[in-house]
Amino acid sequence: MENLIKALQIFLKYGNPNYPTHCTHDVLYIKIDPSLVSAEDKAALVLLGFNEDEDFNCFSSYRYGSA
Repeated sequence: MENLIKALQIFLKYGNPNYPTHCTHDVLYIKIDPSLVSAEDKAALVLLGFNEDEDFNCFSSYRYGSA
């Protein structure tokens, strides 16, 4: 859970949407536009289990999905 909290703290720097998450087919999506996120924070997010999702213009993770 610690790594998820660290990732959410990084995402918070780039926005605070009313409905920031979505989970589908064991994938957790965070609705933060990747173009706003610094390269340094993107690298940290990869280590924390989040990758850019170009199809939905957000970040996604299989590590923290619904299963």
